Amino acid sequence: MAETEGASAPERLLITRTTAGDGTSVVTLAGEVDLDGSARLREALLSCPGTGPGTVVDLADVTFMDSSGINALITAHQAAQADGTRLCLAAPQHAVLRVLQLVGVDTLIPCYPTLEEALSAS
Repeated sequence: MAETEGASAPERLLITRTTAGDGTSVVTLAGEVDLDGSARLREALLSCPGTGPGTVVDLADVTFMDSSGINALITAHQAAQADGTRLCLAAPQHAVLRVLQLVGVDTLIPCYPTLEEALSAS
């Protein structure tokens, strides 16, 4: 199952949600996570089923993330914890990983170097 949330501006942020074989939701992002797309990201993450093992956010194609994207991830993490599931991040590019590390999100939300590793840990 794949659902594409679309882009608010051409090619700014594309959000695709699929489900892995074990029921884990995989939210794949491509583009820039900024104020323009962070509300859609928050909605997409909060709409993931709370009955599966959790959600993996694939950041491999994210080129930029600002504080509004960080806030969306933290909100989704808190919601997952409240549901008894987990949220983890996969494959951030160096620039995005650096932002996650600077604000300490990588210590709050598990972050894996590849999507495969994140899926096997979820």
